[in-house]
Amino acid sequence: MAALDVNTAPFLRSLLKRVLAGRSAIIVTHDVLDALMLADRIVVVEHGRIVESGPTASVLSHPRSTFAASLAGLNVLTGTLRGATVLTDDAGPVAGRLAVASAELPPGAAGPDGLAAFPPSAVSVFLSPPQGSPRNCFAVTVTELEPHGDHIRVRAGRLAADISPAATADLKLLPGSHAFFVVKAAEVVIYPAS
Repeated sequence: MAALDVNTAPFLRSLLKRVLAGRSAIIVTHDVLDALMLADRIVVVEHGRIVESGPTASVLSHPRSTFAASLAGLNVLTGTLRGATVLTDDAGPVAGRLAVASAELPPGAAGPDGLAAFPPSAVSVFLSPPQGSPRNCFAVTVTELEPHGDHIRVRAGRLAADISPAATADLKLLPGSHAFFVVKAAEVVIYPAS
């Protein structure tokens, strides 16, 4: 459906959903909307290997690989789970809210691999560290800027932020610019990797 115009693709998705009701089919796509609209289950293949599989909503809301996270449009950081925090090697601790109560560990105890996921729309961009004590602040170098709907997607390595064109201009962001990505803990979902 990648080559279809913007008005035809929704019609074709709707038609396929009706035609495939009660049947099994394999659909190959890179479009997360196709997966959400047409699939009960999803299999994510990266470099010829299955990296994730399961119910579509589950895989896309709690991706366990950076590739699946990129398909779902989320930032995902990995590390060691400690309560409602994921301790990463490079980004530091990432605080959030636990998606699974059983993932909670006794205070001070480090546990299994954990993931911290948050949408680019939840990320604020600053040129200097913000005042106060933001829970999650990442020093980044902008790698690229690209249009993303009504916003500009600011990429900084594996992290992304969606900000307005006006904010992009006010901040004078360009590839190579140094900035700080800030996300509230309430916007971050913490969950175990397995």
